[in-house]
Amino acid sequence: MLFDLDGTLVDSTPGIWASVAVAAAELGLPEPTAAQLRNMVGPPLQDGFALVLGVPPDDVPRAVTAYRAHYAAGALLDVAVYDGVPELLAALAGAGALLAVATSKPEPFAVRVLEHTGLLGAFASVHGATLDGAVRHKEQVVAAALATHPGGRDAVLIGDREHDVRGAAAHGLPCLGAGWGPAPGELRAAGAAAVARTPAEALALLADV
Repeated sequence: MLFDLDGTLVDSTPGIWASVAVAAAELGLPEPTAAQLRNMVGPPLQDGFALVLGVPPDDVPRAVTAYRAHYAAGALLDVAVYDGVPELLAALAGAGALLAVATSKPEPFAVRVLEHTGLLGAFASVHGATLDGAVRHKEQVVAAALATHPGGRDAVLIGDREHDVRGAAAHGLPCLGAGWGPAPGELRAAGAAAVARTPAEALALLADV
């Protein structure tokens, strides 16, 4: 069982939004709108700056550096575990499922967030982006998870954005939409096998998926 992190296991919007705003200010960009901030949660950071905020390609590395300086200094710990997630993880583990994280967040940041929230011990492995951006798309981190756990070819990815649906589909895996995240409306349109309104409902839907 593969889990996305931001918007699925934890609500990380406060820290992400604050760091995006800092990066935008450093580049002299207008203050991001609410819609832009919402759309920055989920896609790879480089893609978010380019496609959501319209940062020119040559300036994307500077935006990423400014964001990460603020984020790593403490904003990444401004997160909250979604209600029902610990119970979902415990129920799956109790049923014998092997759990792993597949996130577009840089892996060192993902591990820090999971440690801070007490969720790290629930997962057999954590797979995330590399800081150099060579690995950042969801299909890449799903590939890393499947390479680590070859028996997971019948896995399900639980995620909150269309990127999760497409990343799972690239490996022939279904995606169960985390409808409690920030963008439930896009999941069905992207081809999610089902969309759960709550973690408790996700547990019930997994048998069908």
